[in-house]
Amino acid sequence: MTPLIPIAIGLATLLVGVLILRTYGARYRVGRLLAAARVVSVSEARTLAHGPERYVRVDGRIDAEEEFEDDAHQPLVFRRTRLQLLRDGDWVTFEDDRQRVRFQVRDGLEGIVVDDVAFGDGLIVIPRESIGTAADLPDRIPTGTPLTTSVRLRVEQISSVEHAIVVGVPGLDEAGEPRMSAGLGRPLILTTLDRDEAMRILVSGERRRSRIAVLCFATGAVLMAIGLILSVSGALA
Repeated sequence: MTPLIPIAIGLATLLVGVLILRTYGARYRVGRLLAAARVVSVSEARTLAHGPERYVRVDGRIDAEEEFEDDAHQPLVFRRTRLQLLRDGDWVTFEDDRQRVRFQVRDGLEGIVVDDVAFGDGLIVIPRESIGTAADLPDRIPTGTPLTTSVRLRVEQISSVEHAIVVGVPGLDEAGEPRMSAGLGRPLILTTLDRDEAMRILVSGERRRSRIAVLCFATGAVLMAIGLILSVSGALA
């Protein structure tokens, strides 16, 4: 067998895996950035805020001077409540409400403010969800929406008793205080989960697709290894 055949098939299989991951859209990019960001201390992040922009990760505990409670009396610093319609297989937000207070991520005595206004797809927590139909909210859905359309209530929140991973660009706010925010064309990411669990949340509900991608990568790597072995064997023969 010519070694070019398994190498070519392996490359094609790897490409299929990449294309499958890209179907996750922004979630794929968030996962990639979360995995690749350089880890610095909170103290280093505060120093970086005064210099050229860098996209980095800090770890620490959530801290705030003020808090608010959820229905279970859990102390929160941020809560995002979204109503979404199911359209063409995707959940589209039509109502987005946020409750928040100023908070930091602290490591020992050092802390850095988190710019929660910049949260988009980069907030990775275990959400609370409830699914119904547009008929359940006839006075709040967009005009012209069929009453049989699926509607999802999605609640994401950050508690002041949790630890967090924050990935973003250290900079200065309007008052000159160091903060973590979006920048360099990249999102602000915050997760209260460990990295592996955060990755699972990013692909939640899409396990079949993610398994196919993993299979493509594994198969592609094996085929390319076979091709290289055949190539080396042929050269030594």
